Parts: sequence; C-alpha cells; structure tokens
Amino acid sequence: MTKNSRIALAVASLALLLVYVFPLWSITLEAPQYPEGIGMHIWIDTVTGVKANDLQNINGLNHYIGMKAITPDAIPELKIMPWVIGALMIFGLVAAAMGNRSMLVVWTGLFFVATIVGLVDFYLWEYDYGHNLDPTAAIKVPGMHYQPPFIGAKKLLNFTAHSWPALGGWTAFLSLGTGLVLAFLEGRKAMRCRRKSTPDSSGIRFASTAKQTVVVVPLLFFLAACMPEPRPLVHGHDYCAYCKMIIADERYGAEMVTTKGKIYTFDSVECLAAHQLESRVAPETIHSLWVVDFQDPPNLVEVREAFFLHSRDLSSPMGLNLTAFGPEISQQAVRHAFFGDILDWEGVQGLVRQHILEVTADSMQSLRHATPAQHSRP
Repeated sequence: MTKNSRIALAVASLALLLVYVFPLWSITLEAPQYPEGIGMHIWIDTVTGVKANDLQNINGLNHYIGMKAITPDAIPELKIMPWVIGALMIFGLVAAAMGNRSMLVVWTGLFFVATIVGLVDFYLWEYDYGHNLDPTAAIKVPGMHYQPPFIGAKKLLNFTAHSWPALGGWTAFLSLGTGLVLAFLEGRKAMRCRRKSTPDSSGIRFASTAKQTVVVVPLLFFLAACMPEPRPLVHGHDYCAYCKMIIADERYGAEMVTTKGKIYTFDSVECLAAHQLESRVAPETIHSLWVVDFQDPPNLVEVREAFFLHSRDLSSPMGLNLTAFGPEISQQAVRHAFFGDILDWEGVQGLVRQHILEVTADSMQSLRHATPAQHSRP
C-alpha cells in the first residue's frame, strides 16, 4: 500500500469513533397534533427520543394501533454493534500500520458484509414492527400496516414518517466508501504492475507490449507529475539511473520518486542506495524510495516497509547480494530459507557506503602503484 492509502485507511478507521458519539439513524414523525414533530434516534447501543419525551410518546401512539413498544434493552443487535464496530476500527488501524494490501481487502469485505447484514436486519425489524400487530388493539384499520420507510418519507394515516441516516451512519458509509475506493485503486495498481512487467517470449506479444509501452509510459509520467507515486518498472525497457544498465531481472529493481513526481529507476537495491548516498538528487527533493518485493515481483514497497537480506545465496544484479522483501513475509521465514544478514534501510546504506569507500581506496592504491609510463601522454 502507498503512504497515502495507509493514511486514508487510518483516517477511515478512526472516523468510526464518531459512531459511538452520534446516532446512526433517525426516524421522525410529522402530524397536525405534533407540529414540531416527534422522533427517535437509533444509536450504536440504544434508542432514544429526539426530544426528552419523544420515545415515550411514540410508544403511547403505537399502543393504540397494536404496534410493539420500543424497548432498547430487548434489542440484541444494540449489544453486538459496539463490538463489531470496535473490531473493524482496530483491524483497519492494524492494516494501515502494516501497509498490507490483503488486510485492506479483508477489512473492506468484512465492513461491507457487516453493513449489508445491518441494513437487512434493520429492514426486517421495521417490517416486524409495522406488520406484527396486536389483534386486540383499540384502533384497527383493515389491511393497514405501519412499517416505517427504510429510507425516505412515507405517509402512515395522518402521520408522515421520515427515515434517514444520522451523522454516525453517514460517517460509517463514508468510511466504507473510502475502503472500497482504496481496495479498488490498490488492486488495480497491483494488476497493472504484473501486467506491464511480465516477461514475454512471444514475438506478437512483445510487439503488443512495445505498443503499450509507447502509449502507457508517457501517460504514467504525466500522472506522476501530478502526484508523487511510483509506477511499474518496465523490464527490458527502463534503465538504471546509477549504472546505466537495462533493468532485466523482475525480482530486483527500485525507484526514487521526487516531490515533483519525477521517477528515477534502478536495477538493484545497491544502485538506489549509492545514488542517494552520493546526493545525485538533492535530499530535500526526494519524496519516497521504493524497492521490488523479491517474493512478490514486480510489486514495489517503500524502503521503510521493507527489510533486506545480504546473502551470497541470492546474487543481485550489481553483485552486492542485496535482496528486498515486503512485509507479507516474516524475517524468520527468510532466515530459514537463506543464509545471510537481515538489514533495514540504514543497514543497507552503511553496507553500500563501505563498499564505495573500499572501491575508492582500491582505485587510489592502483594509481599510487602505476608506473610513470602509464601516466604519460602518448
């Protein structure tokens, strides 16, 4: 997940706190004998009148036409909803902290299912409330039912009933909508990465990919100029900004994104680190650094979300044996699969810095031992 997606998910999850503060739904009744109207608020854990005596008045009116009294303690859903919303909020915050795209999809799916179940349950409750009437009621109108509208307005005898989400309900819908949009965008980005970066040995498919590249690459650069985000690496086409080699191995690669949306591509972790250490781009203009997830190529993850393996078992393109892994796999699992050292980004920079110093020292040593003839001009 991108940084912006993680922030949006965290905000959407924290917004669910408003559900505990404001009502989810409001039902109001208008009639000549109640010019100011009466109504009730449905909260996450109770039902109250809009005004002090409204719920009591509604129950009194309902008694004459045979409708059940509204008793919050007798509604089991009001005991369950606080736990469901709390679990969704915590799950969403954990998914945002981990930056896990799969957890985002699961969170959105659970939230969507819980919302549908809640709305269906609310409709069934209204149906039972308006249809299951006491046959001994004082006022009976043949064929008349008193189910309030699920949403909108409805005429019931001389009353007009209005049913709409309240602030807490709108907040929940907005949080769910945010999750759906984020899941769609992150899923589309992942599919685009895989589609654009999959190697192709067929001549026809290669030609198609080349045509797509001609169209897609300028468009991606235009979008990047508007929003500083990474783009899928085009293997066999992009070249390394540090060593100038063509990026060929889809298991490796990296990107540097500037605050103005310019993207520098690299064929390895070590080239990205060397480019940054040598300040070839002003540090204050760097927006983010990304590396290819070795176990889920060509997916890109931010360096602060990744960890790195320095191991002779895995040879990186430029020979420093640095491999990046995303948060979906544990460091322990990598240690069991390969020999080597686990590093964070600071550790990678330290290793690359040491390598640069060693190469520089070797070059100076070679110059000191060169013969005068080697230094003379022809």
